[in-house]
Amino acid sequence: MLVRLIYASTAAELVNHELIEKILEVSRKNNIVNGVTGVLCYGDNIFVQALEGGREQINDLYGRLQRDTRHTKLVLLDYAEIQGRQYAGWTMSKIRLDRINLSLLLKYSAAPVLNPYAVAGKTTVALLEELTAAGCFSTRD
Repeated sequence: MLVRLIYASTAAELVNHELIEKILEVSRKNNIVNGVTGVLCYGDNIFVQALEGGREQINDLYGRLQRDTRHTKLVLLDYAEIQGRQYAGWTMSKIRLDRINLSLLLKYSAAPVLNPYAVAGKTTVALLEELTAAGCFSTRD
């Protein structure tokens, strides 16, 4: 059974591009082994991540994320059984919010910033889908 889990968190420390790349490098290696795909969306030390895979693998991964001290305020936004993967070709792609048209964020929130804590989980799901459809991601594996 495939599931998709989407969560938000806040970085415990200031993040930079090099740290994100290091996190993505490790994630991509682990995700290949575990059959996990997804996307990491980030900006202003806020993260939203969609993870897809087998229920056991995703649940185990979320448990590890909950214990990861590199971030705080971990909030589960959406968890659903899925018929197919939205991010099937990506061990982990990324969306840098500093490189997108901020009017896209305004469609889903009161201000042109990523604040998944202030909107419904389904709103964040819709935002990720639109960002993906608009080609706002990088899949450098």
